[in-house]
Amino acid sequence: MSKHKYILTIAGHDPSGGAGITSDIKTFEAHGLYGLSVCTAITVQNDVKFKSCTWISTDTIVDQIEILFEQFEIKVVKIGIIESWQTLLVILEKLHVLSPEIKIILDPILTASAGFDFHLNEAQNLLDNIWKHCYIITPNYDEIQNLYPDMNIEETLNHISKLTSIYLKGGHRADKKGWDELYHSSVVVISLAPNIVEVYQKHGSGCVLSSSLASNISLSIELEDACRNAKIYTERFLNSHASLLGIHHKTL
Repeated sequence: MSKHKYILTIAGHDPSGGAGITSDIKTFEAHGLYGLSVCTAITVQNDVKFKSCTWISTDTIVDQIEILFEQFEIKVVKIGIIESWQTLLVILEKLHVLSPEIKIILDPILTASAGFDFHLNEAQNLLDNIWKHCYIITPNYDEIQNLYPDMNIEETLNHISKLTSIYLKGGHRADKKGWDELYHSSVVVISLAPNIVEVYQKHGSGCVLSSSLASNISLSIELEDACRNAKIYTERFLNSHASLLGIHHKTL
């Protein structure tokens, strides 16, 4: 299997296949990559209802990661839902030990779209260290506003962008819906306008965006172009079907 280019997702399992590791694998393969996966949680959900979540132990997550790195060359990792910030930091530190130059794309999922809250009552003093381990993070507007309760959104963006790059998803913003923003190199801000007028809402669209971005980075595409490509891929996914479950089409 030496001809494959590998990419890893560390995320939860969604039985509906719309989000989490299943969705990430579909996205990776649409970009011509071989997707590997580490499961962090077993969820009981479908595309409209989130009932419960059983977390995988930190030791088991680390064991899954280690055995994959024994066999495969992995340069890019996408991370989705994790039980706690503490567990996330353990995972990040392990990844950097296994591959010091690893590029990590973190989707800091605080609330599942089907209505389940993650990371409640977590200590905030771990966050700065977490961002330093990431190549880029992909929060939406609701998530970015909840990361630092004592800061407004502008202060939060300024603070985090000094530590890592941010792809801020605009699907939840009230003013310019669908406009995304890229913050990198501390001072550079790139606005990413929507390429379509109307969209069909999709379960797992945030997972698709972050895994498409990770795929583009794995393909050695520069960050700004990788973000634009990921946005286009996600928009095509959104409009691929009228239901809440989208279809993944291969990239050109």
